[in-house]
Amino acid sequence: MACGMRIGVDLGGTKIEILALAPDGSELLRERIPTPRHSYEAVVGAIRGLVLDTEAKIGEAGSVGLAIPGIVSPKTGLVKNANSTVLIGHPLDKDLGVALNRPVRAANDANCFTLSEATDGAAAGREIVFGIIAGTGVGGGICVGGKLLTGAHAIAGEWGHNPLPSPSHDEIPGPACYCGKRGCIESWCSGPAISAQFEAMTGQRLQPTAIAAAAASGDSAAAAMMDTYLDRFARAIAMLVNILDPHAIVMGGGLSNIDAFYVDLPKRVEHYGFNPEGETVIVKNRHGDSSGVRGAAWLWPPEETDSGLPK
Repeated sequence: MACGMRIGVDLGGTKIEILALAPDGSELLRERIPTPRHSYEAVVGAIRGLVLDTEAKIGEAGSVGLAIPGIVSPKTGLVKNANSTVLIGHPLDKDLGVALNRPVRAANDANCFTLSEATDGAAAGREIVFGIIAGTGVGGGICVGGKLLTGAHAIAGEWGHNPLPSPSHDEIPGPACYCGKRGCIESWCSGPAISAQFEAMTGQRLQPTAIAAAAASGDSAAAAMMDTYLDRFARAIAMLVNILDPHAIVMGGGLSNIDAFYVDLPKRVEHYGFNPEGETVIVKNRHGDSSGVRGAAWLWPPEETDSGLPK
């Protein structure tokens, strides 16, 4: 019989959060500590200490899943594409597994967000779920039948680095993206992108949620900006719908607090999609900032928790 307790760890650039879940998904314990900034060994040690301390407080061992700001390369087994640069080039899941004397599963934080919302969040019970994290960047993850799709290169769902579909003449070649290309969806649709576009239009520097609020209050410049922004986002999502045909799209990140995503965007996506039979279901996340750490815990499904326990 499976033990049932799952431990999720969300490794961020500034904090490490740990969460222990009971078999029914209820929270048993949650804590946060600052992330060591300059030492890989210190990061491994901090996570080990958090896990062991959590298990001591609860009196039970659990499986361990880890959400990271990057990916573990299927080819090399080493972390890459991480904004926490001390992780790059290290086999973090393997090293942590040795430190804890059990296997550890690691996944990109956007994938963990998607898994959380597909398991017991806003898209629970949906077969194909696409999770979007829209904030400083634009990332995504794919969950089918309650299981993550990672892909041959562990980049499944990284739609933010596709070019903006159906660009108009003045959208070519598009803004430069940190990935080295131009015109990526992220370079058009991230939070900093819409703020920069609005500043170029009006001379005002506002946060995206403030722009949306101004548009809703009748500000004509903000309304024009939101109309353009939602049109771009709709084109990007319609491409996803044509490929994946998800049963639900779950929005996360700071931009998920913009109500227009759930009121106006589905109609726009339907307009651009290939013969859909109704509007695409776009919903706000249920677990908010907790989705990453919850998804990390759910990397071990119920039937596998025993295999993730210390031997």
